[in-house]
Amino acid sequence: MNQLLLPLLLMLVVAIPLVMGTRKQKKAAAAQQELLSSLAPGDRVMTTSGLYASVADASADTTIDLEIAPGVVTTWLRQAVREKVEPVVETDEDTLDDEAVDETIVEAKDDERVEEKSGAQIAPPLEHGKK
Repeated sequence: MNQLLLPLLLMLVVAIPLVMGTRKQKKAAAAQQELLSSLAPGDRVMTTSGLYASVADASADTTIDLEIAPGVVTTWLRQAVREKVEPVVETDEDTLDDEAVDETIVEAKDDERVEEKSGAQIAPPLEHGKK
């Protein structure tokens, strides 16, 4: 009985991770297949090569037309689509931050003009550690 116990335990140690790994791969393949079959015109996607595009036509079985720029449509294999990506939406906070940066730049330029007119010069920074 003891002679059979060790080989049986070794087989279980090898078999359990193997079975769990194949289940995980099957779930990932099923999720990818569901993604590819659910693509519709207007969806924003990323390809396996990192290209972001919008789906222009998804009526073919093996290929898909992607719009990579306004008016530029290319044909790809469906398997090249890695994932759906949420479209980038510019919020009011983004525009307010951009306006604040623009105002800061304008104020800095105005300050430089005032210094130029007044003839004020800024002393160079002191260097520490020189003997």
